[in-house]
Amino acid sequence: MTNTPSIEQQAISTIRLLAVDMVEKAKSGHPGLPLGAAPMAYTLFTKIMRFNPSNPEWPNRDRFVLSAGHGSALLYSLLHLCGYGLGMDELKQFRQLGSRTPGHPEYGETPGVEMTTGPLGQGIATAVGMAAAERFLAAKLNTPERALIDHFTYVLCGDGDLMEGVSSEASSLAGHLKLGKLICLYDSNHISIEGSTKLAFTENVAQRYEAYGWHVISHIDGNDTAAIEQAVRDAQEIDDRPSLIIVTTTIGYGSPHKQGTASAHGEPLGPDEAKLVKRAFGFPEDESFGVPEEVRDHFRTIAERGIGLEAEWKKLWKAFEREEPDLAAALTDLLAGRFPASWLPDMPEFTAGEKLATRQASKKVLGAIAEKIPLLAGGSADLAPSNGTLLGTAFEARSYDGSTFHFGVREHAMGAMVNGLALSNMMVPYGATFLVFADYMKPALRLAALMQSPSLFIFTHDSIGLGEDGPTHQPIEQLAMLRAMPGMDVYRPADANETKAAWLLALERRKPAALVLTRQGLPVIDDTDGRIRAGVPKGAYVLADWADGAEEQPGNCAIIVATGSEVHPALEAKARIEKEGYAVRVVSMPSKELFAEQSAAYRNSVLPANVTKRVVVEAATTFGWHDVAGSDGIVIGLDRFGASGPGPQVMEHFGFTASNIAAQTLELLKTGEA
Repeated sequence: MTNTPSIEQQAISTIRLLAVDMVEKAKSGHPGLPLGAAPMAYTLFTKIMRFNPSNPEWPNRDRFVLSAGHGSALLYSLLHLCGYGLGMDELKQFRQLGSRTPGHPEYGETPGVEMTTGPLGQGIATAVGMAAAERFLAAKLNTPERALIDHFTYVLCGDGDLMEGVSSEASSLAGHLKLGKLICLYDSNHISIEGSTKLAFTENVAQRYEAYGWHVISHIDGNDTAAIEQAVRDAQEIDDRPSLIIVTTTIGYGSPHKQGTASAHGEPLGPDEAKLVKRAFGFPEDESFGVPEEVRDHFRTIAERGIGLEAEWKKLWKAFEREEPDLAAALTDLLAGRFPASWLPDMPEFTAGEKLATRQASKKVLGAIAEKIPLLAGGSADLAPSNGTLLGTAFEARSYDGSTFHFGVREHAMGAMVNGLALSNMMVPYGATFLVFADYMKPALRLAALMQSPSLFIFTHDSIGLGEDGPTHQPIEQLAMLRAMPGMDVYRPADANETKAAWLLALERRKPAALVLTRQGLPVIDDTDGRIRAGVPKGAYVLADWADGAEEQPGNCAIIVATGSEVHPALEAKARIEKEGYAVRVVSMPSKELFAEQSAAYRNSVLPANVTKRVVVEAATTFGWHDVAGSDGIVIGLDRFGASGPGPQVMEHFGFTASNIAAQTLELLKTGEA
């Protein structure tokens, strides 16, 4: 340390010590990364990145993803100093209930946070999607005279991120796609929670990333801001490869007794050690949350620069509005969280009685959507012919205007990348695979729900009805998993018309959604009276009713609630049961989430409280359905794994037939009769 530190040194020390003070006050957190990585983060925010703190949503801003989200105090320090409206009082409430400085960065909670991070590997994988979104939007919106979309995506990742498999999948695809505007700074401090990375991570990261097709810059000193800046500038010039800059740092830098050790990672330094750190950086030992006035002035110029950068861009936007008024209006809607009415497609018509799988219906609907929505894009984890998700030309290296993404067999990365595409707030993205492989995507699905990003997921082959591929491919518990996620809309449509309605809802609601679709063909249900169109948005509706007044004798009534392919045997069962003199209502419930949003009056109109003989039918685990069935009802489901065989035989073997549904419903109705 010099006796007269430069303004740069003062600024970096301020970032470090604000982070230390946050963790100390909270008595919880991760001081090690902020102390070690502050110089590279400072360099990015003050010398490299283009952003406007007074408008964190400026569409052409550079993105910064703190993939090592446990180092959140580092990001909050920078957001505070750069003028994002994150006040000092918020820093003092770090990790406290209701604050805008949660333990890990949360998208939508804190201005300037580009995505929710913390689950390691998700940040870098989602950033690949962000970089792909930039290339796609640039290809769609830019002209030789107007670069409306032209920005970089920067990632700060750590050893843990690069150990996680999702980062390997995503990095492999990023190299294949030659995403040159993706630049990752790897905080290589050789420490994880259990100790030295030598315990479990001795691979040559540089060679691995070179093999992926990345541009790699190694051996950058984490305290040398000039070297860090030059490395990033060099990476910016490489437009045909993403870049990994390996920056060697010391975790807990400046802490005399803890730097370079695992104990610096995830626990407060302690009051005495914090004082020693402040002394080492030339700051008053007994002062907390101190920011020298010259440091504030230094960062104030960065905020002013951002206003100018956006002002220049707005000139391009005005020209775009004049030349493409309809598209500009649609983008304005998307950026405001609304789906453009002008993009609502003319949906295909489906004829009652014809038979097709809901995945085939979805394919037809998706084709209609693609004709109307120029910024729709997505693909499958190497299952597009089965998922019905091929759209036009491929999104590929140097040809970024294609709307079909070939993710390869990379479900983990696909989920995260779809989130990255969605976080542009200018695209309508989707990813597809078999429902059973939603397990591989769970962390990304959960983050989509947590962030409320408009990510669309298509899951086909939705039950044991897929047949011969057997129990490894027959989903049982996945629907319950999806429905258990707060904020995720799950649709399991019964036919082509419900599929069409579900797609429209998924577009209009602009939130995470999973469409769960069959492999096997299903009869199209007649919707000439509009009950499907009106009913699906409510989550559940009466598809086939009993005679007027039947509920006045509730002991003679039963309600069969079904989803997806099981709606059809339920309808057949109704006819069989009514021959025995009972009244039966069939309720189709394509979305439990939407049904739960309805008024109590509507829910009671569909499932009258006085009719307690209820049968729920779904070819999946019974978990989560007993609240609908009620104490007097039953659930016909599957609380074991499936079996290999032709789909119709498997469905019959496990009791998903009209005869079994009718028999169990009749038994329920006769219970208690004299």
